[in-house]
Amino acid sequence: MNDVELIKTKSYGEQAEMIMILAHGAGAPMDSPFMEALAEALDDQGIACVRFEFPYMQKRREDGRKRPPDRQPKLLECFSGVISAVRQEIGSGARLLIGGKSMGGRMASVLAGEAGAGVSGVVCFGYPFHPPGKLDRWRIDHLAGVTCPLMVVQGTRDPFGKPDELAAQGDISGISKLVWLDGGNHDFQPPVRHLETQASLIQQAARHTRQFVADFVPAL
Repeated sequence: MNDVELIKTKSYGEQAEMIMILAHGAGAPMDSPFMEALAEALDDQGIACVRFEFPYMQKRREDGRKRPPDRQPKLLECFSGVISAVRQEIGSGARLLIGGKSMGGRMASVLAGEAGAGVSGVVCFGYPFHPPGKLDRWRIDHLAGVTCPLMVVQGTRDPFGKPDELAAQGDISGISKLVWLDGGNHDFQPPVRHLETQASLIQQAARHTRQFVADFVPAL
């Protein structure tokens, strides 16, 4: 893991009671405005965050060329390595959560279904339930295998999964809690004249995450 750069929020360290490894989405890096705002909001709620980049995004940072995401095995290998490195740093005294934006959250949910993942909970921010407009390609089958609590925070205008589309699916096995952010799109950005702002919806997401931990993730 020496070649993977980590960004840690101010409360990260051995004294932290809760730590989340937060993975980026397919198109934006770990230090995008969304990821920066979300990590800071979570830190304000007492959830220290550490961010990293998947190999394809590291290469993009090096040469500026856009690339498609790595194949899933490579994404999971990278994510697993970060989990191991963080656990080694912090020891066993903190609850370790994993999550991420869109693709990053999806990879976290896949990892949480694998034996030996060793995490206390998963939070997906803007889960890509299906590609926009392709309701025949749902990405939910693996969720039934997740053995720890899992929450999805979703904007009501998210083209990757809207309220009526999820309602038509019925209860989705593996999701412990589903939270809707009114007016938010895939980046939690509401319409211009909406009462909320993207910043306030991100703060809501962080508060819901803290409540999720309190309600579903047992203390060590």
